[in-house]
Amino acid sequence: MTVVIVAPGQGSQTPGFLDPWLAESHFAAQLDELSDAAGVDLRRHGTVSDADTIRDTAVAQPLIVGASLISLGAVLDGGRREKVAGIAGHSVGEVAAAAGAGILGDADAMRFVAARGRAMADAAARTETGMSAVIGADEAELLAALEPLGLSPANMNGGGQIVVAGELHGLAALQANPPAGARVIPLQVAGAFHTRFMEPAVDTMRELASGMSAAHPTLRIWTNRDGSVVDDGPRYLELLVGQIASPVRWDRVMESFAAAGVTGLIELSPAGALVGLAKRALKGLPTLAVKTPDDIPAAHALIDQEAAA
Repeated sequence: MTVVIVAPGQGSQTPGFLDPWLAESHFAAQLDELSDAAGVDLRRHGTVSDADTIRDTAVAQPLIVGASLISLGAVLDGGRREKVAGIAGHSVGEVAAAAGAGILGDADAMRFVAARGRAMADAAARTETGMSAVIGADEAELLAALEPLGLSPANMNGGGQIVVAGELHGLAALQANPPAGARVIPLQVAGAFHTRFMEPAVDTMRELASGMSAAHPTLRIWTNRDGSVVDDGPRYLELLVGQIASPVRWDRVMESFAAAGVTGLIELSPAGALVGLAKRALKGLPTLAVKTPDDIPAAHALIDQEAAA
């Protein structure tokens, strides 16, 4: 059991990406149930909404988690849940991971992520902030450059990529004078996620989470906080709330995968970003991006192959 399942974060969505899934009636019915729980029309946003609409944090977050959940059920079909080594999510993907591990039911996960998206959008509207990906920088040099600009590391993604966040003038200054050998790429997001600017959203989500029931995980799950395994459901929910204003340590999650002897990685829909990071940081690891239902047989084959090895 050495294949891990990973759930992507915000920015993975593209216009129309759910079209192939909704062509199959059982996926469409499941998505409609998730839409009802979230109070968001995922069917419309995953098929006809344009790029600007699905970039909206309040839309993007439930859309991504809904897509991850319908693909997760298909990937683990046929008793394969017992064959995988565990699950983890990147940023908002941690909500899908919580459902996959049995900590939250699907309906509660969708309620949580819809509220999270709204709360983070509201927090982002208070100050003009953004995020930029920095590729190829020396980590120590980059971190030293951030504080004078009022910026913070938001996603330590591994594979030579660090996402930084803060007010737009600071991001512009970093882009104008990047660390040696580095590229600074502005991201199309609405705010400085996973930084102090999201503290108002933490307060909102802490209140919501206090009324939710969190079960102990039935599948191994790693946290973005530090890459460790969390075996207590309420503790994971607590971390899920705090992570809104704390850096995502995906680099440490991947280090934990390597230490655990993981021999395969499957990324749920809308897939691609985490497979790309794994190819750079976990060189030689077999990976699979589940983009459409056509990718499900290959996911089953990878799980079955590695479980039998």
